[in-house]
Amino acid sequence: MPTLGIKLSPQNCTIADLRAVWRIADEAGFDHLWAFDHFAPIFSDVEGDVFEGMTLLAAMAEATSRVRIGLMVTGTTYRHPGVLAKMATTIDHLSGGRLEFGIGASGAEVEHTMLGIPFGPPAERVRRLGEALTVCRKLWTEERTSFDGRFYELTDAVANPKPLQKPHPPIWIGGSGEQLTLRVVAEHADVWNAIGPVDELVRKASVLARHCEDIGRDPAEIRRSVQPRFDASDPAAMVDQLHAYCEAGFTENIVYVPPGGDPVRAAEIAAERVLPEFAGRRS
Repeated sequence: MPTLGIKLSPQNCTIADLRAVWRIADEAGFDHLWAFDHFAPIFSDVEGDVFEGMTLLAAMAEATSRVRIGLMVTGTTYRHPGVLAKMATTIDHLSGGRLEFGIGASGAEVEHTMLGIPFGPPAERVRRLGEALTVCRKLWTEERTSFDGRFYELTDAVANPKPLQKPHPPIWIGGSGEQLTLRVVAEHADVWNAIGPVDELVRKASVLARHCEDIGRDPAEIRRSVQPRFDASDPAAMVDQLHAYCEAGFTENIVYVPPGGDPVRAAEIAAERVLPEFAGRRS
C-alpha cells in the first residue's frame, strides 16, 4: 500500500511553523513526517535561520503520537556513527518505535568549510556512508561491536538499549549516483529516496536492480521514494504527480512544503486537498 508523508525543512521558518506542521501531519493522517539535517540553509542565503535536525527529531517524537518521523536526510559527515546510532535509538524510544532513519552522504560543502568539518570528494563520502551504516547496524543488533574500517574504528563497543524496532529502524538512503550510491542503497536500504522526473528515476531503478543482483538481494525488498516540491496554488498537480510516481513503483512519497511564505497554510492545503485525493486513489 503506498504511503504519503509531508516535509518542512527547518530553514527560513520558525519553531511555531514547524510545530504547526507537525500537528497537521499527526492529526490529518499523513503516514510520515520529515525535517532535514543541515547547519546552514541550502539553495538560499547561508546567513538565514536553520535549526539542527536531530534535536528537532527528538522534539517531533514528543510533539506527535501517531505519525512516523524522520530526517530526509541526516548527513554522514556530521556525526560519528556511534553517536548517530545512539541518538537514533534514543529517538526511537522517545517516539514509541516510530523512527524512520534517513541518511545520505552529505553534499553541502559550505557547511563543512565554515565549521572545519572534513568534506572530501564524492566517492570518499559515499564510501564513508556505507561504512557508517555498517557500524550503525552492528551497534543496533550486536551485544558488543568491534570494527576496523577505513574511516571508523570501534573496539568492543557497547550500545544499550537497542532500538525498539527490530532489528533496527527502517533505513532510508537519499541519493542516486549510479556507480557508488546505488550500490550502498542495494547493500543497506529499506527505502531509497531520489529526486527527478519519472522516466529518469525508472532508469535509475533498473541500475539499482543490477546492483541488487550483484550482491544477491531481491530489489523488491527496497521500497522507492520521491519528495516532489509542493505548489500550494495547484494541489491537483501534486496529486497527479504523486500518482505518476506510484504507477512507476515509487510508493513511499513525501509532499515537500518549501520553507518561506506561509508553510503552515501550505501544509493545511496539502492535508485538505492532496492527502484525501491520494488516499482515495491508493485504496
